[in-house]
Amino acid sequence: MAYVDRSEIDQTIGAEQPLGSVGDFLALLKPRVMSLVVFTALTGIVMAPAGIHPIIAIAALLAIAVGAGASGALNMWYDADIDKVMRRTRGRPVAAGRLSPGDALAFGMTLSVGSVTFLGLATNWLAAGLLAFTIFFYAVIYTMWLKRWTPQNIVIGGAAGALPPVIGWAAVTGSVGVESLVLFGIIFLWTPPHFWALALYKSDDYARARIPMMPVVAGAAATKRQILAYAVVMALFAMTPYALGFAGIAYAIVAGATGVAFVGLAWRVFRSKADAAGERACRELFGFSILYLLLLFAVLLVEAIGFGGGLV
Repeated sequence: MAYVDRSEIDQTIGAEQPLGSVGDFLALLKPRVMSLVVFTALTGIVMAPAGIHPIIAIAALLAIAVGAGASGALNMWYDADIDKVMRRTRGRPVAAGRLSPGDALAFGMTLSVGSVTFLGLATNWLAAGLLAFTIFFYAVIYTMWLKRWTPQNIVIGGAAGALPPVIGWAAVTGSVGVESLVLFGIIFLWTPPHFWALALYKSDDYARARIPMMPVVAGAAATKRQILAYAVVMALFAMTPYALGFAGIAYAIVAGATGVAFVGLAWRVFRSKADAAGERACRELFGFSILYLLLLFAVLLVEAIGFGGGLV
């Protein structure tokens, strides 16, 4: 039995078949998430050992961006019931009734098919297959199943968000290299402490929507322990690019310094109490986690460009 009974969905959602604005359709794409996807995919493209024409690279990035947007649209279509309950998400186009569920579904499916087909024709079908798998994993495995069934939803579902650099690498080389899998691993390990920090200070929202996020199911103390454990493992694993020789000393310095800072903030969360200071610690970790990932991939990107990169 699913954690959330979809028979309880408010039937007024989409009942009047609203037309929606251009802004509403853009909001379906989750542009902030899309920007991070594009950035990590670009890093995979530039780090790849083979060359790729800049126009083809731009085409690949466009396809990956649209695929990420398709995932967001399908997520908002299916999650309209719980989005409407949560304060953080009730302003989303479908939950707020500005777009009908049918329009969001059609939009998401069209973008899914179009992005995968375009990427396959522009680069290769391995990259297209990985993009298709990413969309499927996020929209079906994570959104329709994991999110509503298990507190490990973010851990397993993080695979979808970690695949863009692998797709970018595959778009250039037609293969999946060890380096791209290391980039996957960094994002995969980063995802739980990133989202659980948010879930800690939004736990009432998740409880109201009956989503089995870790703080709701296991409690704040267990969540804080896991945040700290993942932060330590992630910070250590983030040194792998340097250890394997495909990142330079600049990356090692940045990864080391920001990793220590990440673990320090996770320790503050671990020691925090359920008060205003504790919420501030969670918010600071959540905000820094985004900067942390951006800095790591920015240095990797700059170093790759400095060494010639994969663009020709």
